[in-house]
Amino acid sequence: MFRSILGLFSNDLAIDLGTANTLIYVKEKGIILNEPSVVAIRYAPGGGLSNKSILAVGAEAKKMLGRTPGSIKAIRPMKDGVIADFNVTEKMLKYFIKKVQENRFLQGSPRIIICVPCGSTQVERRAIRESAYGAGAREVYLIEEPMAVAIGANLPVAEPTGSMVLDIGGGTTEVGVMSLGGMVYSTSLRVAGDTFDEAIINHVRRNHGLLIGEASAERVKKAIATAWDKSEEREMEVKGRDIAEGLSRAVTLSSKEIYSAISDPLESIVQTIKQALEQTPPELSADIGDKGMVIAGGGALMRDMDRRLMEDTGLPVVIADDPLTCVARGCGRALEEMDNLGDVFAHE
Repeated sequence: MFRSILGLFSNDLAIDLGTANTLIYVKEKGIILNEPSVVAIRYAPGGGLSNKSILAVGAEAKKMLGRTPGSIKAIRPMKDGVIADFNVTEKMLKYFIKKVQENRFLQGSPRIIICVPCGSTQVERRAIRESAYGAGAREVYLIEEPMAVAIGANLPVAEPTGSMVLDIGGGTTEVGVMSLGGMVYSTSLRVAGDTFDEAIINHVRRNHGLLIGEASAERVKKAIATAWDKSEEREMEVKGRDIAEGLSRAVTLSSKEIYSAISDPLESIVQTIKQALEQTPPELSADIGDKGMVIAGGGALMRDMDRRLMEDTGLPVVIADDPLTCVARGCGRALEEMDNLGDVFAHE
């Protein structure tokens, strides 16, 4: 009874709990938090794992990645779109929820919608649900990422017509076909933005004898990486540690060699889309052939990603408006139009 009364004073939330970033949408206000999913933990001397405290969360913690002393560890508690460290994820959620609600006089327990990869298991979904309850939620709903992208991109998900989306996030790539408010086909591939970063790190180490960190690899990806072999050539200087001599050294990388480094993960994504098209019923395939596919997530911002996918699949490809926030906006719309959209939520 008390919780339901407090619910009248709470701000309901939609959360895109991503591997790379966490976005929170507050009902009737829009997206008011967008921070990296990173937590910095301080370990007490001689205290071991039991004696640890949260030092920083979000943007402040991300600055510490790869730069911490032995007593501090900056970690990403989400891996491949699911929880890798339950306790730290719960603390991170509590911190973010408190941050978006700190200006309110009387706080209640919010209703929360959280996005999950369509390939996540029942155990992984239960872990996300329990984390949200532990962070103070009154009710928790889960929505699959492709459905959230489709709603965020204003596709007619409730109508008897096929809509296809591709979401290339930090930890997973999701492909989904929707019709009549439900998922006709969905698949989740654990190849995404982080995989591109790893491929760049491995390429620089193998071909240039240089060790670079995740942050440097991400900068290279954003600046010169391309998904299409006919893209304009670009170059960039990156610094790291020479493997042989142990000294700092710089090397100039070209977009052509970065394309070569990330070609395997790109090909995996293309094959997953082709597989989805093969599994789609013929009538819906005809709809998708006419309307094309919408792509979202950070991977949609890679140079010429749409051209590569158009060339390889033969489909028209549209990049969603503001692809980084498309999932969060879809979650938010699902929260605000719960009654109109029908049962778009995922079940364990």
